[in-house]
Amino acid sequence: MPGMIILTICNHKGGTGKTTSSINLSAALALSGQRVLVIDLDPQGFLTRMMGQPEPSPEHSSLALFQEDMSIQPPIIQLPTFDLIPSSPALSTAMRKLNKPTDILWAREYLQSLDGKYDIVVLDTAAAVTVYSLNALVAADVVVIPILPEYQPVVGGEQTYQTVKMVRKKLNPGLRGVKMLLTMVDGRKKNHFAYRHYLREKYGSDVMDGIIRTCTTLSVSNQEGRSVYDGNPHARGAIDYANVAEEISKLFDQPDAGSTS
Repeated sequence: MPGMIILTICNHKGGTGKTTSSINLSAALALSGQRVLVIDLDPQGFLTRMMGQPEPSPEHSSLALFQEDMSIQPPIIQLPTFDLIPSSPALSTAMRKLNKPTDILWAREYLQSLDGKYDIVVLDTAAAVTVYSLNALVAADVVVIPILPEYQPVVGGEQTYQTVKMVRKKLNPGLRGVKMLLTMVDGRKKNHFAYRHYLREKYGSDVMDGIIRTCTTLSVSNQEGRSVYDGNPHARGAIDYANVAEEISKLFDQPDAGSTS
């Protein structure tokens, strides 16, 4: 794997399995032998809470990435599988001050200081276009867009895809590509089959081969502050995320991981 890889998980629409994917993809990648850091850039801190972490003080959160005083380093929490920089609600207030064009570069600058310490950094973002999600896209090598195969999530996923294309063209030419990941797929639902077919027909190889099927163990793990691998590593969700993590790992070795052009 060439250097440290930045993987951004993003969808402008909520309820698509974005944070669940951030947690379980990170865990799967870590279990494959990679050193993984997860950064929660969502002011609502869903990932932080889902991992059983209390709300940190602002200076002990991912907000530290966006401070001009570079001596303030965000503390890194060591979890059993991967490391975590948690989120704070203070991100919402601070966002009002991050209005300069250069404020989309904070995350990339911080991550450059981590090169060599981790193999993969996963950035979890809010379900909205904010300065934080733009930071995550500008810093990214690969973007994964989790999409529940239903109308509104598909529309949100397509809008996110267009945002990524814009960011690649204007702000991050080093972005290798974008991959859509179908989540919470129910094989019994005809509309799920129809939207899977639609996305594959329209976006081709930019839709991942692997899918995440509905899985009760995933929901239980989310409620208990752990990844699916801590609960039942043989569950359907664990198998699916392991397969997707392997597919993503292959992208990291490619000079260009997707078309997005």
